[in-house]
Amino acid sequence: MITRFDKLAIDLPHPRHTSPNDASAVQELIGGKFGEMSTWMNYSFQSFNFRGRAALRPFYDLVASIAAEEFGHVELVSYTVNLLLTGTSERNPDPTTTPLSATTNSRISYYYLATGQQTLPIDSQGTPWTGANVFSSGNLRLDMLHNFFLECGARANKIRVYETVDDPTARACVGYLLVRGGVHIVAYAKALEKLTGIEVGKLLPIPDISNDRFPEAAEHESRGLHQVLFQFSTEDYTRINEIWNGRHPSDNSELRVQEGMPEGFPPPDLEPEPQLTAPIGPDLDPSVDPDMFDDVAKRLFGREALDLRERMKARKK
Repeated sequence: MITRFDKLAIDLPHPRHTSPNDASAVQELIGGKFGEMSTWMNYSFQSFNFRGRAALRPFYDLVASIAAEEFGHVELVSYTVNLLLTGTSERNPDPTTTPLSATTNSRISYYYLATGQQTLPIDSQGTPWTGANVFSSGNLRLDMLHNFFLECGARANKIRVYETVDDPTARACVGYLLVRGGVHIVAYAKALEKLTGIEVGKLLPIPDISNDRFPEAAEHESRGLHQVLFQFSTEDYTRINEIWNGRHPSDNSELRVQEGMPEGFPPPDLEPEPQLTAPIGPDLDPSVDPDMFDDVAKRLFGREALDLRERMKARKK
């Protein structure tokens, strides 16, 4: 079972310049073949399917705890994309003014035609993520080798997204993911070393560029975040320390397991986009039972949504 906390792994800054095409580049890190949907679902299904768990508990604990972290990464990248999309079309509830006209050159039209200017489980070209990206062979060495490759491929894509988009929101997100993805690369390398005796860590970094070259990543590493594997539980997955131990291959620092999860930060409150009726439209009539409507709206959207509705009604008059 999963306990969810209403926090993000980092304190995301607001964009300096919103852009749907910047958002589409970051979108690759959600629904691309090497995106966070793939890492989350690969490790989740491998943990669900794990046979012989009692005898190989440290490896099960490793995959299960990393799967829990990947859920949070999907959420973090989603907020990054949503922030980059906020305000990219005209906030005018009158459809005759063509408030979405500025979006016709956007790489991904789904953002405006299928959602309320929000992310989806798709890649940078708008192709839906697919379960065909999940690999769960049942063979422990093969799955660990696949996961090592998956994390290295994910790192390559993160680097290229960083090189594509210079907005501080995107780079803060990617810098953090480079560090945490690097932890997972080392973790799977160490798992393979335990299983085979081969020093897989000597291959790192893959691609061969240091996290030190990315200021947002270097800041996290200066605080030792690359040394920590989170347990994502206070009671379970305790045997990951039988794999996550020793020295980090990049700087010879000592590795350590931390109980629970990262500290976390409040997620940003995404602004309404009335031209997309997100979250409500200008003509919603609560006259049937206004008290009931107000109560439901307040529970779902908070006081801000009710204030917005009143402003829209006043503008219409």
